[in-house]
Amino acid sequence: MAEAHQAVGFRPSLTSDGAEVELSAPVLQEIYLSGLRSWKRHLSRFWNDFLTGVFPASPLSWLFLFSAIQLAWFLQLDPSLGLMEKIKELLPDWGGQHHGLRGVLAAALFASCLWGALIFTLHVALRLLLSYHGWLLEPHGAMSSPTKTWLALVRIFSGRHPMLFSYQRSLPRQPVPSVQDTVRKYLESVRPILSDEDFDWTAVLAQEFLRLQASLLQWYLRLKSWWASNYVSDWWEEFVYLRSRNPLMVNSNYYMMDFLYVTPTPLQAARAGNAVHALLLYRHRLNRQEIPPTLLMGMRPLCSAQYEKIFNTTRIPGVQKDYIRHLHDSQHVAVFHRGRFFRMGTHSRNSLLSPRALEQQFQRILDDPSPACPHEEHLAALTAAPRGTWAQVRTSLKTQAAEALEAVEGAAFFVSLDAEPAGLTREDPAASLDAYAHALLAGRGHDRWFDKSFTLIVFSNGKLGLSVEHSWADCPISGHMWEIHSSISLALRGAKILSENVDCHVVPFSLFGKSFIRRCHLSSDSFIQIALQLAHFRDRGQFCLTYESAMTRLFLEGRTETVRSCTREACNFVRAMEDKEKTDPQCLALFRVAVDKHQALLKAAMSGQGVDRHLFALYIVSRFLHLQSPFLTQVHSEQWQLSTSQIPVQQMHLFDVHNYPDYVSSGGGFGPADDHGYGVSYIFMGDGMITFHISSKKSSTKTDSHRLGQHIEDALLDVASLFQAGQHFKRRFRGSGKENSRHRCGFLSRQTGASKASMTSTDF
Repeated sequence: MAEAHQAVGFRPSLTSDGAEVELSAPVLQEIYLSGLRSWKRHLSRFWNDFLTGVFPASPLSWLFLFSAIQLAWFLQLDPSLGLMEKIKELLPDWGGQHHGLRGVLAAALFASCLWGALIFTLHVALRLLLSYHGWLLEPHGAMSSPTKTWLALVRIFSGRHPMLFSYQRSLPRQPVPSVQDTVRKYLESVRPILSDEDFDWTAVLAQEFLRLQASLLQWYLRLKSWWASNYVSDWWEEFVYLRSRNPLMVNSNYYMMDFLYVTPTPLQAARAGNAVHALLLYRHRLNRQEIPPTLLMGMRPLCSAQYEKIFNTTRIPGVQKDYIRHLHDSQHVAVFHRGRFFRMGTHSRNSLLSPRALEQQFQRILDDPSPACPHEEHLAALTAAPRGTWAQVRTSLKTQAAEALEAVEGAAFFVSLDAEPAGLTREDPAASLDAYAHALLAGRGHDRWFDKSFTLIVFSNGKLGLSVEHSWADCPISGHMWEIHSSISLALRGAKILSENVDCHVVPFSLFGKSFIRRCHLSSDSFIQIALQLAHFRDRGQFCLTYESAMTRLFLEGRTETVRSCTREACNFVRAMEDKEKTDPQCLALFRVAVDKHQALLKAAMSGQGVDRHLFALYIVSRFLHLQSPFLTQVHSEQWQLSTSQIPVQQMHLFDVHNYPDYVSSGGGFGPADDHGYGVSYIFMGDGMITFHISSKKSSTKTDSHRLGQHIEDALLDVASLFQAGQHFKRRFRGSGKENSRHRCGFLSRQTGASKASMTSTDF
């Protein structure tokens, strides 16, 4: 989710003071290093690669093949057609008494060669099958005969009981799109938001780029795509994340909420103990590859590379660039409570402690009356400071308190035991959810270690939450902090300003959900995206570039691509909805056209034919070559005022929402990308509920998260009412005392919008 924030906030190669940093490494050297990093990753996973490299076969299949060859040889049959005799001739002669041993070795070598050839053939066949994306381009809910045949072949060649990394060697590499197609799609995407004059100028820059520079930059990208695992992902991690000098809090983290209506236990220590135990069991299964790979639509495997750095991972600050530190193992967690840091062991003689034993340790921390050491309480605010500042302070801290720092950075993950309760309350459901979201996203600015891959937050009433860093503690920090107390104070001041400036609003929408959208024969994601365009237009009175994050994990080491949701078709629909002369059937026809366009863009992005990652990689190559491209510079100076992301529920088999409707999560969210923009995430849970997480800056006079939340509810109902099956939703909405929003005059101003205190979501 925070990928959307970081991507739209990307300002390439800029220091904190705005000065440009030249990329001095020759581009061929950088491409060579990218490939080298790919090969090093493969070597570091040698055992995993051995197990997955023989998939869909298994090591036991070699033994079966060898035994079959030996049996045939015993029956005086030669399945090798004379090859084993030639192999025996090449083996050393150890004397007549070892003649049988030479025969066994020859059979073993022949079996190994035959086994390897069969595995290679299976890999090539599976990779060719997985390179087919025709199924993505088919109409929603339909499946052609070629796709059915392809699906049957994938199932045949995929083998049985795949492990987490079983498909990695068979995944195709992400293709480099045609530069002409990318530029054409880019111009199409900006046409709805540019004036005629600005668009003509942009088109001139684009044609100049195609004529002078595109072919050279494209050649380097094709070279990298051949040599490295992925032509864009490592640069995306480095330049969008690790080189960013902005604070991680709000800018690079996202949050995930607990069950919305249920808390398994109100005891803070018990909930923490059970959660830590469950997470470490998951890590154990992850290390043993016992987690099955994610299959899109139950048939197409996705890349599993990002699973490797969930645990034991810390983002280490640098003056110009951060780096990711990942440990093979860690047998403790870092715990923060009332301003104090603790190093809490999680294992005993290499076995995981029981939930009860972990609970007892957490209870001892909660009962510990000792005060925090000087400056210990606010130390974590440094991780919310600008990265260059934190890097300089960390150098001093590491010299003076290396053991204490290692207790945090070397932990499996970070645990924060908050002294306040959180979660949904009956007395004020809207405000309590908003406060819950804010606590997870930013906390108090000094009670989360934002460098860790994730922080588990346990509130005093047993509610849980996660704060996750996107790139990838019985040892209190001692009194060595005296020399850096001024840096802590400055970092805390900045963290509090950043935290207090975030306006979070959660909208649980329960009038309809995925089942209604499915009955309309529409994509649920496209339905929401077009409705968001209508809501944003009513909020701001204009269209803007919209970022939606789509995954590219169909390819090896793929991450994300951008779907530019503000299309000409979506704008036509929005204008029709605001035009009193347009009828509902006319609006419905335009809505279906807009949904079809969004679906086409989404499928193109997922199949590696998006716009933004290709333009990003071209820009990076141009910087390495010191080529000035006004077109690429303009592309990467755009302002994205609406960044969106759907939170996927990938393990629906774990949730029985029909029999246990209270056990639903309300998802999570991220901070706004632009000072005058919105961050919007949404999750479908079950068939009848959609939860939206909206964020904006309180300092902006143009945005209001609560106001946009009301517009989203209104837009969903207006769109649903275009369908005959959805007209009763509006009657139910009016029955609850809320007004009908169809054909309002323009957009609501800040003065006419409902106040934050009076704004409520749908009935809980």
